[in-house]
Amino acid sequence: MNVLVVGGGAREHVLVWKIAQSPRVDKVFVAPGNAGTALMAENLEVSPVDFEALGRIAKDRDIALVVVGPEVPLSLGIVDYFDGLGISVFGPTRAASRIESSKVFARDLMRKYGIACPEGGVFSSYPEAREYLRQRRLPVVIKADGLAAGKGTVIASSMAEAEKALGDIMEAKVFGAAGDQVLIDEYLTGFEVSLLAFTDGKTVVPMIPACDYKKVGDGDKGLNTGGMGSYSPPGFFPPELVDKAVNAVLLPAVQAMADEGTPYRGVLYAGLMVVDSELVVIEFNARFGDPETQVILPLLKTDLTDIFMSVVRGNLDQLKIEWDRGACVGVVMASGGYPGSYETGFPISGLHDVDRDALVFHAGTKMGAGGEIYTGGGRVLTVVSRGGDLTEAREKVYRNISAVSFEGCHYRKDIALRETN
Repeated sequence: MNVLVVGGGAREHVLVWKIAQSPRVDKVFVAPGNAGTALMAENLEVSPVDFEALGRIAKDRDIALVVVGPEVPLSLGIVDYFDGLGISVFGPTRAASRIESSKVFARDLMRKYGIACPEGGVFSSYPEAREYLRQRRLPVVIKADGLAAGKGTVIASSMAEAEKALGDIMEAKVFGAAGDQVLIDEYLTGFEVSLLAFTDGKTVVPMIPACDYKKVGDGDKGLNTGGMGSYSPPGFFPPELVDKAVNAVLLPAVQAMADEGTPYRGVLYAGLMVVDSELVVIEFNARFGDPETQVILPLLKTDLTDIFMSVVRGNLDQLKIEWDRGACVGVVMASGGYPGSYETGFPISGLHDVDRDALVFHAGTKMGAGGEIYTGGGRVLTVVSRGGDLTEAREKVYRNISAVSFEGCHYRKDIALRETN
């Protein structure tokens, strides 16, 4: 079978890498892909939101399965489009993907169905939001309702910082229409974890939990990013908490979506806070996480294509999904200036100097005419290593990342450090 992966980041590189291992797969196409995916699949210069062009490609190349990586095409209805063409597609429909594309929708769903979430308010009026804000205890969490590339959440420790964030989102519209509504939430203290699961709308199968790092600097300092690294599995989230999360969060959410007339199929990602052994949902995402996917899928033993087809066909309960033991740590290498303004086009050296068992997943990269690889985005690479435990995996990833370089590159030095002290 031929498979089309939609997207061009490190998450999609991982998906291509894993799908290509399947004996069922003849060829993998990626739209648009990057320099890394070009080494193992055929890149296509097509936007992830150009559905008609993607549809023509799917028919011309006899695509049997479409796998959607990013949230934007999901929110615009790419799954509905391919369903209409009669082509198997992995991911939630436009209506179901609102669980990510609208934080207000997700919050209303959780409150209606008794899924634990932070206390807070929802506002479409800036004066009302500002008045509510001035009555809250600091720090507070301010979230834009819509998609903002992982940067629409601000934790404000002072009233000046909170009012600036609120004004930026609602008045200055720094995130566009995503800021038409905001949530102002209580600030929770605890351990944060990402728990992703496969679901066909009935059965829910959790993946290995992971932790990601949103802030650009060591010690969680600086601006929010799309993610600067991750590790799996966290020691503070044992199997019994995974089971608890499935029963208290993931299954109820899938059942709630079905009850609302919007069955959910694909990957459901719950961003959870563990507060005194209780679980609170910070957010839902409607797809694989980035950078979590880079440290989760290397531990998957089961054929990923079999999982995708079981989800599409609605018989996930008939498939046993197995995972390797051990741990995985991934560190993102970013362009100088990211998440602010940055330059691209710098050559990347050392990609062939990493250990044979190290993994380098490309995100913002481009290939030159002679096969040279250059930087082409803010997050450039994710370097990943596996080990028997997190200490070994962490040591290996930082040894390997030191072999790779490009002008202005920076990365966090404390990924998974809290688990190894």
